Amino acid sequence: MGQIVNMTAYRFVDLPDRDDLRQPMLNKCLELDLKGTILLAPEGINIFIAGESNSCDAFFAYLGEDSRFQSFDVKSSFSDHQPFTRMLVRLKKEIITLRNDEVKPSEFTGPAIKPTVLKQWFDEKKRFTVLDTRNDYETKFGKFSNAIDLNLQAFTDFPQAIQELPEKMKDQPVVMYCTGGVRCEKASVVMLNHGFKEVYQLDGGILKYFEDVGGDHWDGDCFVFDHRVCLNPDLEETDAALCFACREPLTAEEQASPLYVIGESCPNCA
Repeated sequence: MGQIVNMTAYRFVDLPDRDDLRQPMLNKCLELDLKGTILLAPEGINIFIAGESNSCDAFFAYLGEDSRFQSFDVKSSFSDHQPFTRMLVRLKKEIITLRNDEVKPSEFTGPAIKPTVLKQWFDEKKRFTVLDTRNDYETKFGKFSNAIDLNLQAFTDFPQAIQELPEKMKDQPVVMYCTGGVRCEKASVVMLNHGFKEVYQLDGGILKYFEDVGGDHWDGDCFVFDHRVCLNPDLEETDAALCFACREPLTAEEQASPLYVIGESCPNCA
């Protein structure tokens, strides 16, 4: 197990003082020698940090001094190198972009299903639909067995994409999932508003499922938003890579293509 701990967490909570939070938060991260990205928006916070374990713990303890940032559901993995090059605290309109002001997960969101319960549903062959809410460049690396891939190019396409799903799905249990859970918080609201009656979101997303359950009923790896590119169900870095020209994530097969020239091109942009 590597020496660097990678922690992700988010919370939808009203932050009218978003701008004032930025600099003190950045200063604390720099003091603790952490790297990564923190997104601050009026709707909440989304955290991706990496560093020594005690530094990460100290940062979340610092956040906990504010009652709005207590008891995060943190997903952790380990690496033998720092997966981020610098520390950023960015001010955003949304921590996950949907461009729908009516969707407010801090006030209303769909119920969550624990990874162990989802595994049980799979094991028992319960009748339900699994829906992937991630983008197409993520889903190509892996997904749950028999999951519906909406082929999204951006999360903002999600409301339109679900209108093309079979009408009968509205009366069936639907379990949505994403990398860490943040997208499903909003996606569940959209689906409920569109008449889907029984909608669940995977608690903690794929990373929490890997942490609690492993790779049962999962095919492939999981794309992550740092230099590791992908993690397998053991939360270990894989051989996936990024094209330095177009920033498209590349599978091992794509890297074997004659169109892949390191630092210059890949099959997607050649």
